[in-house]
Amino acid sequence: MAGVALLGGIALAGVVVAVYAAWVLHDMPDASELADYRPATATRVYAGDGTLIGEFSDERRIYVTYDQVPQTVVHAFLAAEDQNFFNHGGIDVSGIGRAMFKNVFNVMSGKRLEGGSTITQQVAKNVLLTSETSLNRKLKEAVLSSRLEATLTKEQILELYLNEIYLGYRSYGVASAAYNYFGKSLDQLTPDEAA
Repeated sequence: MAGVALLGGIALAGVVVAVYAAWVLHDMPDASELADYRPATATRVYAGDGTLIGEFSDERRIYVTYDQVPQTVVHAFLAAEDQNFFNHGGIDVSGIGRAMFKNVFNVMSGKRLEGGSTITQQVAKNVLLTSETSLNRKLKEAVLSSRLEATLTKEQILELYLNEIYLGYRSYGVASAAYNYFGKSLDQLTPDEAA
């Protein structure tokens, strides 16, 4: 009798998890939309002779392709954000475990919590989801991350990330930040500036 009750409890838990997952994932955005995604850029107004008169936008962004991003910039972001980016499938289990372990001590000492999100997860959150902090959003983020990895190349995902990330002072993306902070194009940055 105890065995039947245990099996019934396991079956009920499975049904509850399946219903919860179906409820959370029913309105998921399509990851394949990102194959042609281009974030908003500034509207530029030129004079009759071709001189730039002004730019108008809420977000200052200069879109660059992956090939236009110097490897020093790519390496700087991978070192800071996701060292295993080219080796995982969208979710870095070891990174999540490391963040959870460190956060136990961070909570006790009042320090800021660390995130375990990969670059792919950040793209899923920033482009396709909201910034709400909830288990539902994290579940959607994980599912979308695996779908992004199946749909796009690593270089395409990194291109989206490097053009979408907010870097302060109305700078969205690395090219805009290079111009706003250093008055240079990306290919003119020194390794120190890239970092």
